[in-house]
Amino acid sequence: MTKTTIYTEDQQQIARFAKALSHPVRVYILEYIASHTKTCCYSGDLHENLDIARSTLSEHLNELKKAGLIQGEINPPYIKYCINRGNWAIAKAMFGKFFED
Repeated sequence: MTKTTIYTEDQQQIARFAKALSHPVRVYILEYIASHTKTCCYSGDLHENLDIARSTLSEHLNELKKAGLIQGEINPPYIKYCINRGNWAIAKAMFGKFFED
């Protein structure tokens, strides 16, 4: 017996975005990167603004990256993060459509 998935790709994608947004630190990170920087920011900049361990920050950044909302560039010893503009636009459109009356 094979299990059939009843969820659409859009439903699965919005769930991935929602999971990434399910923690206030991740929401803060997205708002910070999207509105406080013109291009990208370094993880060290985020660490200075958040009262969390670097390892915890790294976990949150990985969740956002896994969902495709941010992208990172490693240039030792620095890690630079930017909003993934394409997926950011998709997420905004999907949530807008989801919450329409």
